[in-house]
Amino acid sequence: MAGPRTAERGERQKLESGPPRPPLVGRLRRLRRLIVLLLALVLAGAATVWILYGSPWLRTERVTVSGVRVLTDAQVRRAAGVPVGSPLVSVDTDAIEARLLRELPRIDSVEVDRSWPHGIGLKVTERTPVLVIANGAKFVEVDAEGVRFATVSAAPKGVPALELAVSKRSAPSRFPAARLVREAVRIAGDVPDRVARDTRTVKVRSYDAVSLELSGGRTVEWGSAERGRAKARTLLALMKADPGARHFDVSAPTAPASSGS
Repeated sequence: MAGPRTAERGERQKLESGPPRPPLVGRLRRLRRLIVLLLALVLAGAATVWILYGSPWLRTERVTVSGVRVLTDAQVRRAAGVPVGSPLVSVDTDAIEARLLRELPRIDSVEVDRSWPHGIGLKVTERTPVLVIANGAKFVEVDAEGVRFATVSAAPKGVPALELAVSKRSAPSRFPAARLVREAVRIAGDVPDRVARDTRTVKVRSYDAVSLELSGGRTVEWGSAERGRAKARTLLALMKADPGARHFDVSAPTAPASSGS
């Protein structure tokens, strides 16, 4: 008769030996399934690559342009240089954006998007002139960032002229012309709308001596671009209090003055 120790030893041997190993046939079936799965994945990947790059179904066939005001659709398409006929997925949208910004300075920003299955969309935002600088018989447009972005034969309607009446003595080297243009742009942006509509010229004599020439021979001494909002509020109050005045001085907004009424 087997004693308790013999039975315990037998149970231990069963636990150590574990479950029976699967037969060779089962292993082969698993390997076959794995191979089939891998082949399916490879074929699916190859089919996807062919559809995206080799098939005629996802080719670039049209280029649409939106947002233009002065530029034409044809100008934008030509500068974009979209490779029509190439796989849509291979079109380098970043390169198109960079090319448009380089070739057409009038463009402030542009979004280049794929429009599946056959299109490229170009959404353009053009720069808006806030001042123009006379250059012979032509005019250079300047935007709200002080960027001179285009030369046109006729000044845009309602855009004030910028006159740089700066002598070498009044323009220290730390205030070059580009800086003075930016300051004038800041001032143009702070001028109240009702005054801006009547502004004909922004005249810059020095960094802190900028004046506005309005319709009807009126003038505004603005001073520097500092405290622009306070000057705007003061100017409106001054014009309301003395509507017949010809000259307004808000260069020191806490001590404004008007004259010539």
